[in-house]
Amino acid sequence: MFEYFYNEIFRRTIIGFGTLFNQIQIKKVDESGNTSSIIKVPLAYASTQKFLARLEQQSDLNKPVQISLPRMSFEMVGLSYDSQRKSTTTQTFVSKSTSNSKEVKKTYLPVPYNMSFELSIYTKHNDDMLQIVEQILPYFQPAYTLSINLVDTIGEKRDIPIILDSINMEDNYEGDFSERRALIYTLRFTAKTYVFGPVSKDVTKDIVKKVSIGFVADGSTRDVTYSSQPVATKNYTGTVTTILESDIQIGDTTIEVVDSSTIENNSYITVDNETMQILSKDGNKLNVIRGSYNTEISIHVSGTNVYKITEEDNSLIEFGDDFGFGGFDIIWGNTYG
Repeated sequence: MFEYFYNEIFRRTIIGFGTLFNQIQIKKVDESGNTSSIIKVPLAYASTQKFLARLEQQSDLNKPVQISLPRMSFEMVGLSYDSQRKSTTTQTFVSKSTSNSKEVKKTYLPVPYNMSFELSIYTKHNDDMLQIVEQILPYFQPAYTLSINLVDTIGEKRDIPIILDSINMEDNYEGDFSERRALIYTLRFTAKTYVFGPVSKDVTKDIVKKVSIGFVADGSTRDVTYSSQPVATKNYTGTVTTILESDIQIGDTTIEVVDSSTIENNSYITVDNETMQILSKDGNKLNVIRGSYNTEISIHVSGTNVYKITEEDNSLIEFGDDFGFGGFDIIWGNTYG
């Protein structure tokens, strides 16, 4: 039932959360209002209790307090399933592999999970604390959306809302004069992430290349099968057939090419991003239907490459191409029974 896989989704979400707070600074000003120093607040992945224990066990009390404070730490403190974002458990989706554009991967829809985080801020002075908090709170109303690449193999990037749930303030100033004062703010967040299962190997061979539908009328002596197969809507081989002899405007339905010897009636050509159907030709002048397969009709200049769509292109259809079906063939046969 189970197989080994590791998409590093929780790890990526933790790192993404931490990067939100790794550029916070504190400015110190002198009596004249000039900036005397700028302190970049250190950030580490650690629990609050361990950090407080380290502060209390610091032997050198004469050490400048800026070396220890201000400081921030964060950690993941909870993980829970989010039933409100539940999707169909058996539904799958496919996407291109990031390492090979012709390879297609398949996976099930992700499972929604909420990750709980605590961000702890430690300072000695109240003004330091206010500077830090004021650089954080305006971005959470109460959520800040963070884009994270959750699964590398399929390039699955999702917007993960980071929600500020609560703020807890504590002034640890009890004890004798040998103990340090520590202002502690604890901000609790929820990251609404997704967990993906294993990504299958190449499923290109599973893409439907032909569809047939059979129909038998009651009392009929013959059955009818409708058959259709996908055809390419653009050129994939990259082989240039000819070039344009003159410019093409939006309303033109007759175009002229340098050499039309290999272009047949009822074939298709691609010019830039527009596909055209060839109705007829007179020498090197082609009578065409513009904007075939819902491609955008646009202006083309003389000398532009013209590509012909062939059977070879049909076999190279990429997954995700909005291909058209090549009409229906009616196959007649006898009804048995």
